[in-house]
Amino acid sequence: MTQLAGIFGYPLAHSLSPAFQQAAFNHCGLDVRYLAWEAPSEALADEVEKLRGGDFIGANVTIPHKQSVMAMLDEIDETAQAIGAVNTIVKSAGKLIGHNTDAPGFMRALKEDGSFDPTGKRALLLGAGGAARAAAFALCRDGIASLTIANRTPVYAESLAAGLSGEVARVAAIGMDSDELGAIALESDLIVNSTSVGMRHGDGEGQTPLAGGLIPHEAVVMDMVYNPQQTPFLAAARSAGATVLGGMPMLIYQGAASFEMWTGREAPVEAMFAAGNVALLNME
Repeated sequence: MTQLAGIFGYPLAHSLSPAFQQAAFNHCGLDVRYLAWEAPSEALADEVEKLRGGDFIGANVTIPHKQSVMAMLDEIDETAQAIGAVNTIVKSAGKLIGHNTDAPGFMRALKEDGSFDPTGKRALLLGAGGAARAAAFALCRDGIASLTIANRTPVYAESLAAGLSGEVARVAAIGMDSDELGAIALESDLIVNSTSVGMRHGDGEGQTPLAGGLIPHEAVVMDMVYNPQQTPFLAAARSAGATVLGGMPMLIYQGAASFEMWTGREAPVEAMFAAGNVALLNME
């Protein structure tokens, strides 16, 4: 019997998950279909409830549902609870259990593809949404010395920073238009963009969340945006001489962790990267 998995989000036209997750199931010879379930907020609860049917093994969750979906599940694992966001649902013994693979996916990309060890370093995180929460949690867990969270609406950055209080030597929250932003950026070892600024077909397409003149040449600069692969932010960072890391590795690694939770098998990461890159080219 064919089993089902998929992704909840709204909208979903930009998602690469169906391409690389289906490639992973096919590569491993598993009879699983991975679907895109586009669900506006008012329809999410009914859609999640369908996972309780016999053919479903779980799901991914993306914008804007990573926090609201938590109330619809039977259990939330410790990591997802600490982050305050779920991006993976696993059905186990009839229960829907929420997990967060964004945090390990982010850190794997940072260490393996960005060659960056956060221990004792200074980081600037742009944005305060669900992906930012996962990144902040992962950085704190892995020994960042100081973390500044900058967001267009400062109250959200302040809320995230408050939840991390005591986890690192220094955690601060500022607005994106703060006079402090430039000085903090220039002193940072790591700058991460978790906003949608620069995303193809988004409101901030063609823009960068931080001017190139505020990027130190010795920093590692990561953009969670993966479409386009060369965002204006990464172009500015490369011009500044910084080490750059796009959003594709984090996307694939978080998906690989989800795959392993659903199947108990090692994810075929190379096949997932290949399928994701082909799907991205087809979107352009």
